[in-house]
Amino acid sequence: MRTLGILAGKGELPARLIAACRAAGRPVFVLAFEGQTDPSLVEGVAHGWCRLGAAGTAFKLLRENGVQDLVMAGRMTRPSLAELRPDLRATRFFAKVGVKALGDDGLLSSVVREIEAEGFKVVGPDEVLGDLIAPPGLYTKHAPDDQARADIERGVRVARELGRIDVGQAVVVQQGLVLGVEAIEGTDALLARCAALRREGPGGVLVKVCKPGQERRVDLPTIGVSTVSAAAEAGLRGIAVEAGRSLVLDLAGVTKAADAAGLFIIGIEGRE
Repeated sequence: MRTLGILAGKGELPARLIAACRAAGRPVFVLAFEGQTDPSLVEGVAHGWCRLGAAGTAFKLLRENGVQDLVMAGRMTRPSLAELRPDLRATRFFAKVGVKALGDDGLLSSVVREIEAEGFKVVGPDEVLGDLIAPPGLYTKHAPDDQARADIERGVRVARELGRIDVGQAVVVQQGLVLGVEAIEGTDALLARCAALRREGPGGVLVKVCKPGQERRVDLPTIGVSTVSAAAEAGLRGIAVEAGRSLVLDLAGVTKAADAAGLFIIGIEGRE
């Protein structure tokens, strides 16, 4: 069985991947990043630590531990080039791709190509955890009304335009008003910001869709139980994710949390 390497960021996805490998008896090695990965994640599992900018060290650790397949999992706080302190291998990469001009998807797509040029195969989290892909249709006992559906449609249009310029994947819309769009801060921070901007009346909707032409093995739109909690705290009444092109971490748990909070969650068909 091929050894899976996990490039681990924040959140619950890396832990779910580790658990899946253990259940399947698949060898796994976690590459943890200083200032990014939770140290508790790697307790009791083969792992190594390095800086984000230490590409040479990272590739050395992966090879020494027999990694063949690689999955990028979890949120990463994007540092500046000064904070990265890139080593020689990373400096060659940045010089080649012109990283300052790239958005998140452009950067990640370039990283995938660089990793595969080193002889590793990059796989998507859904190839390891087959039940992650968001299904179409309504997940919850609560359903969007006409106003919420109109907000979803507006959110999809806005998110698509954001995606075309590689900015973000998520939008919050309330009664036709765009309360906030996702940029470098991530979805949780977007929701926290929108909590202070909500209007009177029916709550808003969080819409998450894939960027046009996105590298689908990395950074797909993702929701989990924590997203539901943050949406409820922000006064939203629902979440819409793009079916077939988004990840839902623990669908049963997400649905239960949304039902308890009075939110709807729906998988929508997206169009580029």
